[in-house]
Amino acid sequence: MTTTTALPPATRDRIASIDIVRGAVMVLMAIDHVRVYAGVPAGGPTPGLFFTRWVTHFCAPAFVFFAGSGIFLYAARVRDTAAVRRYLLTRGFLLVLLELTIIRFCWTFNVAYDRFVLAGVIWMLGWCMVLMTALAGRKPALVGWIGVAIAGLQQVFGFIPHALPAAVQQQAGWIWEFFYPAGYDTWPPPLAILYVIAPWLGVMAAGYGFGAIIQRDSAERRRRCLQIGLTMIGLFVVYAIVTAIQLRGQTNGAPVIFRVLNPAKYPVSQAFLLMTLGPAIAVLPLLERARGRLARALETFGRVPMFYYLLHIPAIHIAAVVVNAARGAGYHAAWYATAPYASVPPEARWSLALLYLTWGAVVALLYPACAWFNRAKTARPGSWRRYV
Repeated sequence: MTTTTALPPATRDRIASIDIVRGAVMVLMAIDHVRVYAGVPAGGPTPGLFFTRWVTHFCAPAFVFFAGSGIFLYAARVRDTAAVRRYLLTRGFLLVLLELTIIRFCWTFNVAYDRFVLAGVIWMLGWCMVLMTALAGRKPALVGWIGVAIAGLQQVFGFIPHALPAAVQQQAGWIWEFFYPAGYDTWPPPLAILYVIAPWLGVMAAGYGFGAIIQRDSAERRRRCLQIGLTMIGLFVVYAIVTAIQLRGQTNGAPVIFRVLNPAKYPVSQAFLLMTLGPAIAVLPLLERARGRLARALETFGRVPMFYYLLHIPAIHIAAVVVNAARGAGYHAAWYATAPYASVPPEARWSLALLYLTWGAVVALLYPACAWFNRAKTARPGSWRRYV
């Protein structure tokens, strides 16, 4: 028997501000991925290098958080918990498969899967969706607070496996490293895991709870978004002040402000989530009245984020081939054999100006394809396209 426990009345309304924010983070994400192929370091002592990396920090948290909101809104629309769970399982395992096969190939343009396989953000997103089957259909406030607790108390997961018998830890302790670092031997090569699951599951569950706020009337929604977003920003400011005081007098070649704005991402820290999700939520009320070409373009990208993701990596890789050929650097497959852990030699690195020029060209070229897919997906919302 199908259950619809805790699902609200069906709705088909979309909140444009959510799509605009999601589209903005997808566009910003491309900066970091162009940076990979440009050989530009992930941050640095100069403002240009530091903020080229820093602006992309907002991408993964917003991507995962609003994916959770999307799950709630999908559940509210179909009002069939069993169907939602089937969708999450199917799409989750599909994303994991795509990450380990097609996406990995697009990063490297080689088929040496025995030497390097990346488990990146799409891997993490897929497994979070699979695990969300246990929470989908529950009361959104409960799911949201569970998510906040998981993300906020994530370090607890590092101690859990140590309660197991020593023999089990010796044989299988490394498996827990997929979920959260616990000090065991890392996963076996060739698999390289960039995102552990636990804190991001918390972010997705929190986003699911936030979905109920999205459904409220516009005035209440704006008030709650500002309340939540500004509270998170305020907490990060407190963290920043305390951290700056602790770092006073210490020198390591980087300004204190850069160190304060660079909390741990792997695994993602609470400070990192406050820094990124607070502004992403607080800006929603301002974007509800956004108009114009830029807003429409970002909204289009935000309505088809996975389609955009699947296109942008091969597009950037091809663009790198073209740019390097134009610069006379030729094509060196070894530079990108383990991308996004690229190894471009210093003399072949691009300038920031060239990086941003290439980024703008790639995003502009992706827009027509995303607009087409958005129209096709809107015309047939129940088709296979809902999995992309």
